[in-house]
Amino acid sequence: MTQEAFQELLHFFKVLADENRLKLLGILATGERSVEELAALLQLRAPTVSHHLARLKELELVGMRSDKNTHYYWLNTETLRQTNRYILTPESVSALVDDVNGDAWERKVLKDFFDGMQLKEIPSSRKKRIVILKWLANQFDYGVIYTEAEVNAILKRYHPDSALLRRELISEKENFLQRENGQYWRRAVEESSTPSSPSS
Repeated sequence: MTQEAFQELLHFFKVLADENRLKLLGILATGERSVEELAALLQLRAPTVSHHLARLKELELVGMRSDKNTHYYWLNTETLRQTNRYILTPESVSALVDDVNGDAWERKVLKDFFDGMQLKEIPSSRKKRIVILKWLANQFDYGVIYTEAEVNAILKRYHPDSALLRRELISEKENFLQRENGQYWRRAVEESSTPSSPSS
């Protein structure tokens, strides 16, 4: 996402981060209203309502028509649809945290479940368990064939239940290691970005 697009998205959320503006949109969704009507419904002063409407007009979420000396406001449903289609997407919202280090949570999981190099327990949460399995998979080298005894020996360095961890590593869901005829090897994919040490 470009910096310009990021600022546009940030501005959108800032404008809508107000209870009264959201209520205004809700009221206008039922039909057009004058400033005086909106002020009465929200129990606000007319200048305050005008200020909120001006902010919503910046996003083109509301339109206005004049009838003599009275201004009537209405919800711009087309802009709302376009906003939903182009701005409020999972991709655009996730882009708000593009600069946040994605490894931070994984590092926290490793720190919580390891005491030094010893795995204190195997997480019951599948998502956390995957973090542990990724780290364990990184203890095996690419291009090396391991026997089951060698796999167990490596896993026992970190936790006594090597059989469970070995099964998890070769499970169809995760498939961090591959097995055939009693031989094991690291699956040929790019190495995980999981931190190299649980204590880091």
